[in-house]
Amino acid sequence: MTAERPLRIAVLSWSRRQVGGLETFVGTLIDELHSRGHEVAFWSELDVPANRPRIQLPPGVASWSVDELGRERALAELRDWAPQVLSTHGIVDPSVEEATLHIAPATFFAHAYTGTCISGAKSFSRPEPRPCDREFGWRCLAHYYPRRCGGLSPITMAREYGRQSRRLDLLRRYNQVFTYSRHMRDEYLRHGFTTDQLTVVELGVGSPEMLGLEARADGEDVDAPTRSARGWEGEGPLRLLFMGRMDRLKGGRTLLDALPKLATPARPVRLVLAGDGPDRREWEHRARRLVARAPEEGGGKIEVVFEGWVNGARRAELLNDSDLLMIPSLWPEPFGLVGREAGLCGIPSIAFAVGGIPDWLVDDANGCLAPGDPPSVDGLVAATNRAVRDGATYRRLSRGAARYARALNGRHGLGVVVAELEKLARGA
Repeated sequence: MTAERPLRIAVLSWSRRQVGGLETFVGTLIDELHSRGHEVAFWSELDVPANRPRIQLPPGVASWSVDELGRERALAELRDWAPQVLSTHGIVDPSVEEATLHIAPATFFAHAYTGTCISGAKSFSRPEPRPCDREFGWRCLAHYYPRRCGGLSPITMAREYGRQSRRLDLLRRYNQVFTYSRHMRDEYLRHGFTTDQLTVVELGVGSPEMLGLEARADGEDVDAPTRSARGWEGEGPLRLLFMGRMDRLKGGRTLLDALPKLATPARPVRLVLAGDGPDRREWEHRARRLVARAPEEGGGKIEVVFEGWVNGARRAELLNDSDLLMIPSLWPEPFGLVGREAGLCGIPSIAFAVGGIPDWLVDDANGCLAPGDPPSVDGLVAATNRAVRDGATYRRLSRGAARYARALNGRHGLGVVVAELEKLARGA
């Protein structure tokens, strides 16, 4: 319970459903505000996808959705609730977002490239997938087709360019913009924001006990014994884990194509892919062909398992039964929170050096980085082999993963967001 008078804080997001990391953060923020004794409301624009559970809210938290009530009534309910400050986490329709800015002072959390890319992917697809570091503007229109920044429809290009231009203008009206990483802060600095407008929030992901994870890294700062160096010492397969959305820029095809180069007769490979998305069927087809061809080509045995979306206990089980977390994203990830989650139980990460990932993944310290401009199969294979070249190397990376993740958790990044909301609300 906060020592001062409770404040009225509304948290706004594009969906009321649990879709990914953004919604996990929204739920955590609502829980934190509620635990401090504040009056909290949750306002969402959409109620999709229908097959995902809704974000769990503490008792007494008011909730409204545009999908359920309609735009005008949902906005009226929020206005009548009279929040002192808004915490916004992405709204699809810029006109709806603009309407919310007339209700109360607001902060924005940039979970993605809002207002800085036509497609939002911040990457080129041709001649090969690679990150883009251009400043958003009319010159981006000249690259949209030849570099395949988005689709092929000129109508879509014009519409999304206008939408992102408007979003960038709206971002300048927020009292504070939060980012997960220095990379995202620098992205907005290139677009004319000042350091006073931007705050990097170094987020932890909770304790291993809160996540249901087994803390298995050793060292002076942790008690549990180290993970065994299985997989490259003849005791079983090298166990790889992917957790995330299955779409083209998440790098699933690159990861699958790396498996034949990682598997040897002495070291089979087992890859578990947890998640779902538009490319899942293609990845499954590709995996079946790789597994079938492996014996014919004289390589090591390959096993690929598709788990679908996982949460809670099953997510913990998968993390605890893995040797390396694979983050083969081809686009510049704004952050990559799953890597820190894995680090809490001593699992090193393998990733391309793109976007905000180098903010937390230090090469040869808590995992291994592969070159990201451009990302390649051979680069991913080399980084993975470096991490498991011998048991001593793996144990050192495992200790580093746990130490870094735990040290980060001690910085209370979520408290920075809450403190800013409280300051704005009291000022209002």
